[in-house]
Amino acid sequence: MEGNKKKITTFGLVMMIITAIFGFGNVSNAYAQMGYGSIIWYILAGVCFFFPCGLMMAEYGSAFKDAKGGIYSWLAESIGERAAFIGTFIWLASWIVWMVSTASRIWITFSALIFGKDTTQHWSMLGLSSTEVIGILGILFILISTFFTTQGMDSISKVGSLGGIFTVVTNIIFLIASLIIIFANHGQLAQPIHGMKDFITSPNPQFQTPIAIISFVVYAIFAYGGMESLGSVTDSMDKPEKTFPRGLIIASLFTIGAYVIMIFMIGFSVNYNSVVAKHGVNLGNITYIVFNQLGVYLGHSLGWSAAASHTTGMLITRFVALTQVLGFLGAMFILLYSPIKSFILGSDKRLWPEKLTRLSKHNMPANAMWLQAIIVCVIIFLVAFGGSAAQRFYLILTDMANVSTSFPYLFLVGAFPFFKKKKIEHSFVAFKNPFWTNLLVIIIEIILSAGIIFTCVQPILDGDFETAFWTIAGPVFFGLVAFIFYQVSSKKHKMK
Repeated sequence: MEGNKKKITTFGLVMMIITAIFGFGNVSNAYAQMGYGSIIWYILAGVCFFFPCGLMMAEYGSAFKDAKGGIYSWLAESIGERAAFIGTFIWLASWIVWMVSTASRIWITFSALIFGKDTTQHWSMLGLSSTEVIGILGILFILISTFFTTQGMDSISKVGSLGGIFTVVTNIIFLIASLIIIFANHGQLAQPIHGMKDFITSPNPQFQTPIAIISFVVYAIFAYGGMESLGSVTDSMDKPEKTFPRGLIIASLFTIGAYVIMIFMIGFSVNYNSVVAKHGVNLGNITYIVFNQLGVYLGHSLGWSAAASHTTGMLITRFVALTQVLGFLGAMFILLYSPIKSFILGSDKRLWPEKLTRLSKHNMPANAMWLQAIIVCVIIFLVAFGGSAAQRFYLILTDMANVSTSFPYLFLVGAFPFFKKKKIEHSFVAFKNPFWTNLLVIIIEIILSAGIIFTCVQPILDGDFETAFWTIAGPVFFGLVAFIFYQVSSKKHKMK
């Protein structure tokens, strides 16, 4: 039976990697923050982080293919249970921050789908500001989604696969429309290039200092996050020692190339100062701003009327919003239970209160999920009612997500040399020389640490202490909670 099991081919692996990693939101965010200057950072992050980390995750997954705990099992076998518990707790925190961000951003998506543009900055009721209204709606979204998921109604997660098809179509629309625009305008860019300095500097006033520019590496690393989800596929391949590196090389070249080309192609239709730097544009709605401008500029380039151009922009914006809605809903209904379930079931049950480990009749850790929902709702409330305007609100959410997503890789990458020393038998081996392996790990750890530290320091230098607090709070708070929680539980049950 095992011999008849369908094996993952190189092409299948390439498509899995691209689907898991690539996102157009990372393209528009990069352009909004650094313009053409983001390209070099996406290349460096792809070469120095994405590719080597992908190989490391594949070795972990090959060695622990039967482990229920995912990355917790990887870390526990490599660096011990205490460090694994803290590292996985921070990893879980990254998904909690993702929920905070998505529950808030999805209302921009609904607005774009219904109205063809972001109108959320004008939403207000009962004396609440637009940011506070979004916060309340985000809390309701989390509570309703958690209710349905705990009842076993997670079939809506399947709409995510439909969203994947729409995402491919969206990217094709962007590429074709951009090529038509550049040909129709005889090679003239909406965002002109004045020299090589445009590819190493940023038009964004927030990214002018060396520290600010280096902090952008976290945005680039975030764009390649998610490799840990691919680590377990090596044992479903025929000749993984050849198939995985071949597929990873192809997928890496494609993903890095796609990011570079599409960031550059935004400049075909989007002038930074006249579109991105306008009041009301933020990291929550920048993707819809880009696609709306793409449609409008396409119409102008082809000589259409202003009304036809405007309608084209709104239609493309609505299609992109529909794609995002399907993707967000599909991902939300999976991530509400999957990370926390794998963590709790994969770790020592003695570490957890009995109520949190109990599965409902729908095979869901309902109590743990409701606790997670409460934490998410509290964070949404505190950030939304912190007095921030929309632009700052979405910057806080983006920085929180970027740092929280990057932080767990400090543990995963840092544990790799210890994993190699264990000499655990596994079918896929990419790193054979201990010296070069350790050197590569040190380089990646330095890149990750520098990006995280500078991302946290830059708001402090700007006097923006609220952004700095929330950026730092996620990993530090959850790491501290995990440490105390483990110490108390292990002492209570007399664990080593």
